[in-house]
Parts: sequence; structure tokens; C-alpha cells
Amino acid sequence: MSNPAPINRVTRSKAEARASYDKMSAWYDLLAGLSEKKYKDMGLQILDIQTGEQVLEVGFGTGQCLTKLVGAAGETGSIYGVDLSQGMLDVAQSRLHKAGIGDSVELCLGDAAELPYADNSFDAIYSSFTLELFDTPEIPVVLSECQRVLKPGGRLCMVSMSKKSRSGFMVKLYEWTQKNFNKYVDCRPIYVEQSIKDIGFDISSVTEMSMFGLPVDIVLAIKAW
Repeated sequence: MSNPAPINRVTRSKAEARASYDKMSAWYDLLAGLSEKKYKDMGLQILDIQTGEQVLEVGFGTGQCLTKLVGAAGETGSIYGVDLSQGMLDVAQSRLHKAGIGDSVELCLGDAAELPYADNSFDAIYSSFTLELFDTPEIPVVLSECQRVLKPGGRLCMVSMSKKSRSGFMVKLYEWTQKNFNKYVDCRPIYVEQSIKDIGFDISSVTEMSMFGLPVDIVLAIKAW
């Protein structure tokens, strides 16, 4: 990519981010859950989890996708999740127990920049609207961690707000808001496909969508053997 426009930085600390998501966890689904649902569902469809697979969700939030991952992997599969927020973990765990599958998922409070899993552990990793929350220098760190814990030939599906070479009015307005009110709006459009390529993944497909005028890319990538 030649002379790409810079992406905004994330200036609030992880402690501030954790506190913010803890506070909004109880009502996050009302705020963003419905608007994000179709993009998350499309990402899950593209990732196409198979029976018996070992799957990790990075940034599981309120657990919307965990129940679907459990259903796709079946009784012989295993689902894991990592999230920074204790509030989100509590809501997700409650959702799983209400669905009768609370013991089918192993949730972990942790940082995606330091995944607490062994090398080559997972057949697939799914993550939606999470990568763009990390500050620019940490994006390759998170992706490198995903690459590390994936098995050779494993699949990575990232659903993310995406920065394009040309930005429309809504993108410019959103980026201005994020830049000037960073402690309240931490996510922003990023070069998601290029970031994944730069780590050494093979890009399998890129599905371009739009959410309220903001580009959203669903990138399916493969860890090289």
C-alpha cells in the first residue's frame, strides 16, 4: 500500500477501556448489539466452523457469538473466549448458562496482545469489532498472537471497521469524533486486510459491507503451513 492515510491513534489506557466496558456491559446489547449482529453473523458464516473444531473468540463481549460457535462445533468441539472486561465476561457467562451451555465454553479474562494459550492450539479464531480497539502499534502484536496460537492451516476471521483510500462524509465525521473524544470513542477504521497480510497470513476472502456509512470488512485468512 503506497502512502496510506494514517489511522487515528487510541490514547486511552487499557485500564480506562476496561472500566468503560465494565460499566456498559449490562446495556451494551441495546447500544450496539443489534447494529453489529448482521456483520457478526456474516463473519460466522464465512468462518464456517466444523464439528469437532477447537475455536477461540477474541473479544467475545456479551457472548452473542459464543452460543453459535458452540452449536457449530458440536459436542466434540471446544470453544474458548478471551476478553479484557470482567463485566462483559459476567454477561456472557450468564447468557451461556441461560442457554444451558455454560459448561461448554471456557472463558478467560485477558489481553489479546498476550493470549494465554499454547502455540498451535486452535483450528479457528473469530473476532468481531475488536481489533480496531487496539492502538496502532499493538495491532500487529494481537495478530501475531493469533497466528501463534493457530494451528498450521488454521483460519482467522476478522470483522472490523475498515479504512479505505477514499473516505466519505460519515467516515470523516466518525474519525473526527474518535480523535477528539478518544476516551469515549476508542474504535476507528483500520487497514484490516493489509495488517493481516503483513503478519504473514494468506488472505482467503474479503467481504466488504457498510454500517451507517462506515466500511466494514470481513477478512478470512489462513495461517501458512
